[in-house]
Amino acid sequence: MQAIGEFDVKLQPQTTHASGSDGIALARMSIDKTFRGDLDAQSQGEMLSAVTTVPGSAGYVAIEQVHGRLNGRSGSFVLQHFGTMDHGAPRLVLEVVPDSASGELAGLAGAMTIRIEAGKHYYTFDYTLPAPS
Repeated sequence: MQAIGEFDVKLQPQTTHASGSDGIALARMSIDKTFRGDLDAQSQGEMLSAVTTVPGSAGYVAIEQVHGRLNGRSGSFVLQHFGTMDHGAPRLVLEVVPDSASGELAGLAGAMTIRIEAGKHYYTFDYTLPAPS
């Protein structure tokens, strides 16, 4: 199955335990998102990032818990992020954490892709979900 739509994201810097060295900038941020479309939901999470001294090279990891409705079924689930930029070339993995879904979304599995066009964020979520009981 597939869900598509757009989302707004708000990142807020948080206190870090380390600031980095040797030109590496470490950061921690809170994530607040509002999804619209086939996924009608809110999420909250945390992100850790490292920006290198080479322009366009960085990495981040994040966890966010999503609460809402996915194609009419309500519940929550956790998305895990792993992203890198290698001289401007992005690589991003966003997957549902196994067994993290609840409510009518119990058993959810899948992966999400994100694209940004003209400052707007869009998602495509390919997923599997057991039939309702």
